Amino acid sequence: MKLLRLLQHLHQTGQEACPIDFRGQGCAKVDLSRTNQALAHWPASPGPLLDGYIQAEMVGHKTAFLWGGYAEDRDVYRLSPNFHTSADPRSIHLGIDIWAKAGTPVWAALPGVIHSVADNAGLGNYGGTIIVAHGVAGLGFCSLYGHLSLHSLAGWQPGQAVQAGQRLAELGQPTENGGWSPHLHFQIIEDLLGRYGDFPGVAAKAEQAHYLAICPDPDLLLGLSAKAGG
Repeated sequence: MKLLRLLQHLHQTGQEACPIDFRGQGCAKVDLSRTNQALAHWPASPGPLLDGYIQAEMVGHKTAFLWGGYAEDRDVYRLSPNFHTSADPRSIHLGIDIWAKAGTPVWAALPGVIHSVADNAGLGNYGGTIIVAHGVAGLGFCSLYGHLSLHSLAGWQPGQAVQAGQRLAELGQPTENGGWSPHLHFQIIEDLLGRYGDFPGVAAKAEQAHYLAICPDPDLLLGLSAKAGG
C-alpha cells in the first residue's frame, strides 16, 4: 500500500516523466484482452505479433501511439513457448504497453540507478531490457523497460545514475524485441525476487494475485488514463 500511495503522490506532484513523448497527438487506449472479439479477425502470422491489429487501431484512432494492458488476460501469449513453461500457462499482463514505431525514444520515468541491462531473446520475450532501481521516500522499487533496440543499450552499466526525463534507449524492431509489433513494456516492481536483467512481465492465473501485488499499475505513476485519451 505504501508503494501505491507513493506512485500516486509522485504523479500528483509532477515528479514523473512519461517514458514516451506523444508529440501532442495523445495516446489512445487499446484492448488486447481475450474478451476482445475483434482480435480473432487478425492473423497472428506472418509478421510481428499483433502488428496488424495495432496498425489498424492506430489508423482508427488517428494516432501513432496506443497504450494499455495492465492486468489484461491475453490470448496472444499462446503463440510463444516462452509462456508455456509449466502446466499453468502465463497470460496475465503485469505492466503497461505503449505502442509506437521502432526507433521512438524511451525516457526514464523516475530518477534512479541502472540495476541491469540485458538482451532477453526469443519469440515473445523482451529483447533489449533495462531495469532501473529507485529509492524514494524510504521505499525501494524498480522500473523495467522492455522491447528496446539492442544498439541503444550500449553505454549503460549497472550503478549509473539516471535522471527523470533522461533518454534511456529506443524502441526495437521485431527482429530484436521478441518478435512483437514495436512497443515499450513498462513495469513497476516492488520486489525483483532476486532476478537480474529480467523479470516476468506476464503471470499465470494461479499466481496473478502475488505478482499484481508486487507489480502495481504503472498508470498510478503515469496517469495515462487521464491525460492520454484513456
